[in-house]
Amino acid sequence: MPEPLPVRLIAVEDVRLPAPASVDPAALDAFYVGLLECHRIANELAYQAENFALRFDLRDGPIVHESLRPLGVEVLSLAETEKKIIAVELEYTRQRGLTPGSETLLLLDPAGNWVEIGEIRVIA
Repeated sequence: MPEPLPVRLIAVEDVRLPAPASVDPAALDAFYVGLLECHRIANELAYQAENFALRFDLRDGPIVHESLRPLGVEVLSLAETEKKIIAVELEYTRQRGLTPGSETLLLLDPAGNWVEIGEIRVIA
């Protein structure tokens, strides 16, 4: 049995996000595979997390977002992910949550979509 991926999407089903037709697939790979540790799904512009898939719909012209709601992503270690973000010099914002100890990182992916990264909390 393969190990579960170290990243989860906060969603109830597979996620579809818009991307400009001019987006560089290598930049998306660097973000979702290199930074967040998703697996690339062969033959399409899509990434697999532990629980769901993230697929991109390529569109011509400017992308209009229906809302500014970010894609929620959970990783095993927020500190390690933050180090990776700093190493590749991406701009991000650290946010404190409403409950003690809850923090997230908010940044834009290469396609211009907001992504909010939090840490997987294991309750024993």
